[in-house]
Amino acid sequence: MKLYFMPGACSLAPHIALREAGLRFSLVEVDYRSKRTSDGRDFHEINPKGYVPALELNGGDLLTEVPVILTYIDEISGQKALLPRRGSDRLIALEWLNYIATEIHKSFSPLFRPRTPTAFLAPGRAHLSRRLDFVERHLQHREYLLGPGFSLPDIYLFTVFRWLDDQELSPTDWPALQRHSEAIAARQSVKDALEQESLAANFAHRRRMDHPRRHVRRRHGRIRSPGPD
Repeated sequence: MKLYFMPGACSLAPHIALREAGLRFSLVEVDYRSKRTSDGRDFHEINPKGYVPALELNGGDLLTEVPVILTYIDEISGQKALLPRRGSDRLIALEWLNYIATEIHKSFSPLFRPRTPTAFLAPGRAHLSRRLDFVERHLQHREYLLGPGFSLPDIYLFTVFRWLDDQELSPTDWPALQRHSEAIAARQSVKDALEQESLAANFAHRRRMDHPRRHVRRRHGRIRSPGPD
């Protein structure tokens, strides 16, 4: 399998999951500005959507979208189950994957776009904060999103929570989320993925250095970044 990624982007979630599952795969980096791969190809010819992640399967098929790729990784992970196998527990796990994708991940997107009107930024951050408040309450008395057991939604949540410093929001405002993120960061699969993508391991050291796009622009007197798609 081959994972197309951008350092620090949402593709970090399937990267971690592949390592967690112990699966064999290769990585191909995609440049944000040129949309060319590290081996010189036009990424749009590989994935017409033009954004990561994209997972090329051994048979040549291409999977896109984080929840779909994560679910596929679980399906081929063998004995190392990264999602509940059946019943209501599995449905709850899929609910979390979709909540993170649609309510948290996508809440970052307009905040990162350089053409977003300045008047939208404060309401956008407030909207994102309310979505994080919901997860904060859920995690106050739980170690992981599904309770005592680590699962794929934890990886996805960790990935997007890392973007918080780029939005003038402090992780310390969500102590349960910060505790959760630190616990995920301590896993060997996460350490290895962060090292492979040349990303800092924690908020204190990362600040704006390993933002998903690594490209910043000054807009209205402050650093702005293109951010996640």
